[in-house]
Parts: sequence; C-alpha cells; structure tokens
Amino acid sequence: MAKDEKTYRSASWFGLGDRDGFIHRSWMRNQGYPDDLFDGRPVIGICNTFSELTPCNGHFRQIADYVKRGVYEAGGFPLEFPVTSTGETLVRPSAMFLRNLMAMDVEESIRANPIDGVVLLTGCDKTTPGLLMGAASCDLPSIVVPGGPMLSGRFQGTTIGSGTSVWQFSEEVRAGKMSEADFLEAESCMSRSAGHCMTMGTASTMASMCESLGLTLPGAAAIPAVDSRRYKTAWLTGRRIVEMVREDLRLSKILTRTAFENAVRANAAIGGSTNAVIHLMALAGRAEVALSLEDWDEWGREVPTLVNLMPAGRFLMEDFYYAGGLPGVLARLLERNLLRGEAPTVNGRTIGENVAGTRVWNEEVIRPFDKPLLASGGIAVLKGNLAPGGALVKVAAASKNLMKHTGRAVVFSSIEDYKARIDDPALEIDETSVMVLQNCGPKGYPGMAEVGNMALPEKLLKKGVRDMVRISDARMSGTAYGTVVLHVVPEAADGGPLALVRTGDIIELDVEARRLHLDVPEEELQHRRRQWQPPKPSFPGGYQELYIRHVQQADKGCDFDFLRGRRGAGVPKENH
Repeated sequence: MAKDEKTYRSASWFGLGDRDGFIHRSWMRNQGYPDDLFDGRPVIGICNTFSELTPCNGHFRQIADYVKRGVYEAGGFPLEFPVTSTGETLVRPSAMFLRNLMAMDVEESIRANPIDGVVLLTGCDKTTPGLLMGAASCDLPSIVVPGGPMLSGRFQGTTIGSGTSVWQFSEEVRAGKMSEADFLEAESCMSRSAGHCMTMGTASTMASMCESLGLTLPGAAAIPAVDSRRYKTAWLTGRRIVEMVREDLRLSKILTRTAFENAVRANAAIGGSTNAVIHLMALAGRAEVALSLEDWDEWGREVPTLVNLMPAGRFLMEDFYYAGGLPGVLARLLERNLLRGEAPTVNGRTIGENVAGTRVWNEEVIRPFDKPLLASGGIAVLKGNLAPGGALVKVAAASKNLMKHTGRAVVFSSIEDYKARIDDPALEIDETSVMVLQNCGPKGYPGMAEVGNMALPEKLLKKGVRDMVRISDARMSGTAYGTVVLHVVPEAADGGPLALVRTGDIIELDVEARRLHLDVPEEELQHRRRQWQPPKPSFPGGYQELYIRHVQQADKGCDFDFLRGRRGAGVPKENH
C-alpha cells in the first residue's frame, strides 16, 4: 500500500530520526511489528473495556481482533490499550461512581500515546459514556463499536429479560407467589450468552444513543453479541476509522446540537433509560454543546414510544434487531420530520441518508405511529418547590393511574434507613403513600446509586400492590419500572428541598403539568432549613474525596466541574 502523504499525530513518536524516535520504535519492535508499520501510516488506538469483572464486556477480546483486521486492511496500524472497566453488576458502591474516573483514564491514555484515531469498545452501562466523554475531550477521529445484547432469556416456557424480570421475581418471592427454588433456577436462564442486558436498559439505551448521535456504523446498536454480524461490524469499523483519520473527521464534527436533538427523540421513541439524560448531559458538556433539561422535555414530549421492549413493553433486544433495529425507528421518525436528517455520521453520510427507506419487519415490536406503545413517550422533566432544578420520570415505565397523584410522604433518610424499616409491619404506609428517599444523590451516596426504584413494603406486595409513587435524588436501573421520580436537583445532601421533607407531608405529582410540589408553607420550610444540618463528609481521601468535592448535580450530568470542555490531544511535553 502506498505511503500516506499526510503527517499524522503519531509521527511525533514514530517518525523521528533522533534518539527519541529510536526509543519509541525500538521498544515497540519487541512485539514483533515489521518495519513498514512505522512508515507514517495512521495509528489506530483500540480502547478496550474488556474485563472478566465486567461480564457484559467479556467477549471484547474477539471484537478487538476483528477491528484490527479492518484497520490493517485499510492501511492503518492498530494498537489495543485497556482502560478502567466498570461492570454494573459487580462494582460497589456504584459503577456511576467510577464513570468519571474511567473518562479521565480514557482522555489521558489517548492524549499520552501515539494515537491518530480511536475505536471505542463499549458495552456495560457506564463504559459507553465514560469512553465517549474522555474521547470527546481529546477530539480525535473516533468511532464506537457496541458489544451487543445477550440472547433473550428463557425460563419455564416464557421469555424473561435481564433486570426487569429480576425486579419482578424478587417482589413475587417477597409476596409469596414464587418459590426461592424457582427464583434461583432463573439465574442461568436469564444470562445465557455473552453480551449486556437484552432489555431496553441503560446499556441498550446508550448503544442506541451512540447510533442516533451518528457515532456507529448504521444498525450497530442492536445486533446480538453472539451474532456473526457483530464481528462483521467490528471489521468494517476498523476499515472506516482509518478513512476517518485521513478525512480528519473528528468527534466535534459529529457531536453537534442537532445530533443531540436526534438522540433525545430517539430515546423517547425507544422508551430509553433515564440514565441517558445524565450521560448525554455530561457528554454535551465535554463536547461544548448547549443542552438543558428543558431541551429534553421539549424534544421528547411530542415523540410517541414506538418500541415495545421491556421494561416498558414485552419484547427484548433480539426481537428489536430482527424487527429492523434502530434504523427502523429512525426511519419512522424521519418520515414524521422528527429526525434531523442532515446530521453527519461517522460513515461519511448523513443520518437521513443512512436510514431512509429502512423497513420494519415486525410492527408488534416497532409500532407504527398510529398504534404507539405510548402516545407521548420520552422522559418528563418535572419542576416545583420540591425540585427547583428539575427531576425526571420515565413516562413509558410508569403507571397511568399514578401520573397525577397526591399522597402522604413516608420518608427514609438513607438507603440504610429504608432497608431497616421498609418491611416493619408497624410502618405507617399504604398504596396511596409517596415513598421519599433522601441522601442518595451524587454527593450524598457518592456515585448516585441505582436505588430510586425502592421495592415496595412486603405487607403491600402481599395485598397485590405493585406500584407506588417513589421520589428520590438517586437513579434507577434502565431495566427497572414503576412511577419513580428520580434525579431530584438539588440533592438532599447539597441542601435541596428534598432534605426538608418529613413523614406526613403532602406531595403532589402531576406529570402532564410537569409539576412536583411539596404542600408545606414556605415559612415552615424556612424554619426546617434553619434546623437542617448537612451530612458529615466522610472524606477518607483518594478518589472519593475528589468525587465529592467536584461532582456536579444531575442536571449537569454529574461530571467533574474541572473536566467539562475540549482540551484537545496535544501533549504538554512531547519528548523525554
């Protein structure tokens, strides 16, 4: 292959004829690389979140190998590197706590090394935003390969979905409707192949967000992890990233406000996770794109939920892919002028060109506009004296009869307090009550754990109750469901009004009016505020102290205040 005429960033490592060039090339040669790989061709970094402690990403070694094939074919030099990997299923206290650390790792790894373009291997929930945030701050040509969802779960003749069925089964056991033996048997029936959650949880949502932002090859989001087309996509991505480097197609040219508008509308159409709000807000901050909660509400409110997947519906990601996948959804949005078709994508074409004419093969899975799963989908942004900075509710996962509700607050001051009291028979709570959880936000429970979808009291489950209004400054898994108000801003630990709620207070929720109101006189709230004491910071040092001191509130994406914006890929000191 002819030598590239362009001079790439990696040339300041491998193209030098001095002592430093000698060192850079010589040490790389101990891996057996031939001379012509140092001839000025593009160096492609493959940012790999493989880890055996991140089960969703356990197959990424194979995906990376296919990416390398494509890079070599296109005349590039692929070099794989590891970064922090956070598995939602195992990491404590929360994978979200480590998302910003991962983003820092990605950013500094890209900047510090001889890399001209990056392939981001994403899968489990926080690995997607973590990689994107770090890459966006460097602003090199970058493209995403999602790892793909697991095959559908099968249990006792029924289809079950990761996360969603866990919450259902757990409550059925507590209600005495399911045996513990059956509960344990369902474990292996649910997770039966490589890949991430096969419900429309956060992992599937963020893969869809990447595709709707224009950051993947068309159709990449929904391909099952074990489908051969997943590896074909990785191979083609390897070819494409080399072309992107030659074209200087950087992330900043893809991540425009128009792209974010498309992603917000796609999230509404698929019934996506509330976590997408936090992650896209953080990514927009890195990309220096103006994005607000009001934008989310405005763009998503007019979009119906078309995708009939758990937790909002009944199908799974495997069915979604066979039905037409995200291109099928985007094509339907395009037909209704709800997709900005002019937005550029990583394959060099516009998103409109990529999806125009895509057919839907199963209209039970991807509904037509005249038969939506929900007429007004999306994520509702609530405001009021209880959430002056905003709060969210996933309309598609909520109960219609609770969308307008007034009830007596039952307050839990922490997740430990909740666990200690929720099944106490003496707890004064009924199905009309509003469960309130405090001090589980970004600072209060460092990392803002997914505990907002509090399990209901056992005594109410045994009565057949399966949903109640729940309010907190926490998050919930994208696989969860219920009338759950989340991400209350400001959080309780930061002095927000949520900290002032007391058991017995009356709370009004009106999703249609976008209202969340604490029915307590302002004079009484001022009195409580004067009595309120902030939680004592533990500050054991290290990363936790850094996190608590610098994390922003949920409406800003929970990024660190000093990480917002693009810093580019320049290295302050190039040589030894």
